[in-house]
Amino acid sequence: MKTDAGGKYRMDMCEGPLFGKIVVFTVPLMITNVLQLLFNAADLVIVGRFAGEKALASVGATSQLVWLILAVFFGLSSGVNVVIARGTGAKDRGAVVRGVHTAAAVALYGGIVMGVAGILVSPGVLRWMNTPEEILGKAALYMRIYCAGLPFVVFFNFGAAILRAVGDTKRPLYFMFAAGGVNVLLNLLFVAAFGMDVAGVAAATVISNALAAFLVLWTLNRSRDAIRLRWGKIRIHGTSLREIFHIGLPGGIQGACYSFSNVTIQSAINTFGRQAIAGDTAAASIEAIVAEATSVFFQTAISFTGQNLGAKKYDRVKRGFLYCAVCSCASAFLTGGLFLLFARRALGVYNSDPAVIAWGLLRLNLLLPTKFLCGIMDVISGTLRGLGHSIKPMIVILCGVCGLRVLWVCWVFPLHRTLTNLYLSYPVSWALVILINGTMLHVILSRIMRRGTSPVTSETSAAGQGS
Repeated sequence: MKTDAGGKYRMDMCEGPLFGKIVVFTVPLMITNVLQLLFNAADLVIVGRFAGEKALASVGATSQLVWLILAVFFGLSSGVNVVIARGTGAKDRGAVVRGVHTAAAVALYGGIVMGVAGILVSPGVLRWMNTPEEILGKAALYMRIYCAGLPFVVFFNFGAAILRAVGDTKRPLYFMFAAGGVNVLLNLLFVAAFGMDVAGVAAATVISNALAAFLVLWTLNRSRDAIRLRWGKIRIHGTSLREIFHIGLPGGIQGACYSFSNVTIQSAINTFGRQAIAGDTAAASIEAIVAEATSVFFQTAISFTGQNLGAKKYDRVKRGFLYCAVCSCASAFLTGGLFLLFARRALGVYNSDPAVIAWGLLRLNLLLPTKFLCGIMDVISGTLRGLGHSIKPMIVILCGVCGLRVLWVCWVFPLHRTLTNLYLSYPVSWALVILINGTMLHVILSRIMRRGTSPVTSETSAAGQGS
């Protein structure tokens, strides 16, 4: 393939020192995701400080519903990543071109459909989630405005997945920094200056997401390589769509069910009142930063596995997984430990109410020390997905995470109605999935190293025929 003007941002993951390339690839990606969360945290800090705990609880009550709506598209974006990475590793320009334009079509049309659906169903779902009446109206308003901007969110994530598939994690970082900075400034303007409350937070988010989507579109359009996006060529190619859906849809369904289980947990949290919701919202925002510092290696594992699979360098697949798992654990202990040291002060930044802080500490004290389990689970899942195995890991996560958490809320939580008991469902589910999916990955990698053959097995073929 030819090198375009953005060639300096790209990385050949099939050659050179593996650990060094993982670090170089991951650091910008980690900073991008953490920046995104910090900017989201700034939203909550601003609304909590200038609009009060009621507004903070209103935005927090929507968080799991937002993730539920976006989950399928985030899963599909990982499918885009693998398809483009494989084409890049195999130096198949046609596959990359078809993949890029198919991804753009799915993002454009799917984002619009999902946005309209979100506007229509969000109020009813929030009511089903036991959202207190005193914050229901504000929460529904936030969701309607946010859903109007869903096409921008989806397009940015698909475009960033394309760039990361060719080793470019730097420009998505620059775009997120620019969009996040605009988001914070607009939040201060809309909420602090104009007093727009949750509507101001939602409007600022939509505008900043639109900026990020424009920047990634501009970059792809200016490319002179296979990833160049031409508006006139945006259409769905059957082969590319099947590959993206085969790899990404199981992850999307998995993410949606994952989010549904968290929505179920959120509905239980909502029964403790608005102060508990506000405290949980602040703690979840802090916890999410730790989660991103660990789960970023999920995306790294997908890209490295995909490229090396395309190049048939299976030994690098195994070593890449081990490096990603170790780095994920190290990130969890480092970031989680730092936040635990300053947990009370960090929660106080969101809201100074002692009751809100006390509720938040319950979550942080239990989940931060066990967050490394979530990181390992994600790296295993990313490696399996990069190898073309999506269906079996999806089933494991559906049962081990989603099913267990729903059953926990229905059967275990009522026995002892405390948030500590509720939060225990998280580390228990992570450990269970690690045990099962880790065994599966061990078997697959052992087969690869023993035979030196492609790991895409009959599961892939059967799944392709089924779709």
